[in-house]
Amino acid sequence: MNVPNISATDEVGRRRATDDLGRRRTAPSIQPEALPAPSSAVSWGSIVAGATAAAALALILTMLGAGFGLSSVSPWAYAGITAETFGISTILWLTLTQLIASGVGGYLAGRLRTKWVATDTDEVYFRDTAHGFLAWAVSALMTAALLTSMISSIVSGGIQAGGAAAALTAGTAAAAGAEVAKYNNNEPTKYFMDSLFRKDLNAVPIVGESGAASESSPAESTSEVTRIFMNSVRTGPLPPEDVRYVGQVIAQRTGLTQQQAERRVVETYNQVQGKLNEAEIAAKQAVDSARKASVYASLWFFTSLLIGAFTASYAATYGGRQRDL
Repeated sequence: MNVPNISATDEVGRRRATDDLGRRRTAPSIQPEALPAPSSAVSWGSIVAGATAAAALALILTMLGAGFGLSSVSPWAYAGITAETFGISTILWLTLTQLIASGVGGYLAGRLRTKWVATDTDEVYFRDTAHGFLAWAVSALMTAALLTSMISSIVSGGIQAGGAAAALTAGTAAAAGAEVAKYNNNEPTKYFMDSLFRKDLNAVPIVGESGAASESSPAESTSEVTRIFMNSVRTGPLPPEDVRYVGQVIAQRTGLTQQQAERRVVETYNQVQGKLNEAEIAAKQAVDSARKASVYASLWFFTSLLIGAFTASYAATYGGRQRDL
């Protein structure tokens, strides 16, 4: 029976192991720099393209809506649409503008993006939605920058025209308000200065050096009476001493008796006070109406922008599906 040569077998195994180790050492190794760089999931080119298209379309539609809106209003009575109709039409036009512009921009952002290879369907849907939202955000910023200077000048012109018409309608109230502002500036001092030199007109007139009776001119008497009225119009009824003095002035100018003149003074004072109260109420109502209009406009503008964001995101997913077909 032959016994195998164990030493020869071990020698052959060692040689094979040495050869395998040498081949592994000399095999070419793959360096990390040779690996392909991962591509970005954001296609900024398609986003900017969609945002530019959306901003341009929004600008065109907004200008068209401003032209239609200003052509439908009129300062003349019973002409043009009402303020309520104008507000509703403005809201609807802003919403329609956001739907069209955002939809077009989102579709272009999804359709023009690069094709993602070996990407899960849910991930593709999320990326398309993000592309549409980013396109809407960039277009909103671009539109705001464009409309800040352009639309403001157009709308301000329309507001000035409407303000001029309102000023013509409320001429009496504006004049009363001007008198109140004038009184608040310097009239109290003049009133007290006049009271220092007030004289009794029923007394014997003072004769000057020229021999003529000392008498104030009608313009000076009117200014003095105006200051007397404005001094008390904010506090309540006219004081009795002011009623008596103004009655003397009116009696001297008109020939009425003292009682008739004082009754006319009280009636006129009540009319002036009523007009000023109406002007104050009208001013407060105008401020409150402007506040409410600003609140409603802000809320509806926010709603229209939110609708535009959802529209752009959905349109981007539709454009992305068309891209991957």
